Amino acid sequence: MLIAAACCCSGTAAATDIHAYTEDVPPLNYLDGGSIKGYSTEVLRLVAKEAGLSLDIDALPWLRAYAKVEETPDTLLYTIVRTPEREQQFLWVGPIGPRRIYLYRLAARDDIRIASQNDLQRYHNGALAGSAAANQLAAQGLQSGSALDIGRSDATNLKKLQLGRLDLVAMLDWAMAWQLRLQREPEKSVTPALLLDGKREYWFALNRKTPPERIRRLQDALNRIRADGRLQAIRRHYRSD
Repeated sequence: MLIAAACCCSGTAAATDIHAYTEDVPPLNYLDGGSIKGYSTEVLRLVAKEAGLSLDIDALPWLRAYAKVEETPDTLLYTIVRTPEREQQFLWVGPIGPRRIYLYRLAARDDIRIASQNDLQRYHNGALAGSAAANQLAAQGLQSGSALDIGRSDATNLKKLQLGRLDLVAMLDWAMAWQLRLQREPEKSVTPALLLDGKREYWFALNRKTPPERIRRLQDALNRIRADGRLQAIRRHYRSD
């Protein structure tokens, strides 16, 4: 089902300047009662307003959203990691936030000691099915069903960690903070044991036919809200750090 959230920033009846597409990945972008919310969504709406551009947002499965923006002028995709492989597929506005994947342990489990990824074989690790973290751990030689447990959701994996069924769980730091908030648990109840991937950042990706002037306006608007603290204020709503 396609769900749209319109944001009329120009105040006119003209055609929408930007059609944005996203997926359901809380807390960056997610569906709540028919509305599209989340950190990246709030940032995008503010950037579009600051740039004087009208915006609407649709939620689609990721592969459909990705293909739509590759093929369609005046479209934008978020939240996306900028990689060398994707560099020439889109035009870019950002960065809008860090992307860090950690292996977490319960704060009380100070018996777990990880110096390198080689130590992971000694523990029962959890990761989300189909995630980059699951692929990375499997590539390190962790066998599914013994050292590696593949879960259906971040919430499921966190619950297994809390119940002692997992020693470590791989999760995006944004997602871990969000899941703990949903459970009304303090963020200090878990602690990062190992950084799996912290080299990349999140961006907005636009169709390559987007006019350069529009890219400039969006980037300038993002730079302004970063400089005056509004970007950080949105971030603090979703993260405590």
